[in-house]
Amino acid sequence: MTREVIQCYGHENIKATHKSTLEITKEDFLTPRGDCIICIKADKAIRDLSDEFKQALKSGKRIRIRIIVDDLVDEIIASGDGRLTFENDVSMVIRKSTYIDGRTLAVRANKAAKDIDRRIIEKLKNPNQKAVIELIIDDDPAQR
Repeated sequence: MTREVIQCYGHENIKATHKSTLEITKEDFLTPRGDCIICIKADKAIRDLSDEFKQALKSGKRIRIRIIVDDLVDEIIASGDGRLTFENDVSMVIRKSTYIDGRTLAVRANKAAKDIDRRIIEKLKNPNQKAVIELIIDDDPAQR
């Protein structure tokens, strides 16, 4: 299993109402227009992920994205893609579509920002609220 852990924080402008994407950013501010962002001040952007992790996603492996806030957990399942470039040094985006740019972490996700447990989103409206994002690639197909 290949795993990355990202620490990030909430913000009073977190809405998480976007229908097709979800974003995690290193930025320390959020405007009300950022309706796909679920947390800010992340300690990693897509460029910061390990080469091993990036290679697994480029080979098309499935990824589980676990959003953990206190005792609440929500999980997204998505896919890697050979077109991923991992070039952005500020954020990462999970998409329901197959669109890819330098911020894309995974495509064909089963959830977007609007689908995340609303109890988690309510907690993330507090700027002092910490969240942990686990990115997990199950290398063993039997684990799926």
